[in-house]
Amino acid sequence: MDFGHNYEEEVEVLEEVEIVDNKSLVVYNDDVNTFDHVINTLVKVCQHTVEQAEQCAWIIHYKGKCIVKTGSFKELKPKQEAICEKGIDARVH
Repeated sequence: MDFGHNYEEEVEVLEEVEIVDNKSLVVYNDDVNTFDHVINTLVKVCQHTVEQAEQCAWIIHYKGKCIVKTGSFKELKPKQEAICEKGIDARVH
């Protein structure tokens, strides 16, 4: 006598998910720093291309601020400090 029971076992696989608390590095406009200074700083500190840095500089000029980089607080804090050391107002939000 063949009972022929077929059993399928369902197995749940747990994946490790890294929760990232993304922050924004924001640069603010001022009446002191030149376009070239801001562009050069963004290229050096944020590893922007010249074109990216120019676009950010125009946004900063016309809108008063621009998110120039996103990432973890740990990643952005040294960049914020380096930008501020160049006399440019930047904050991590």
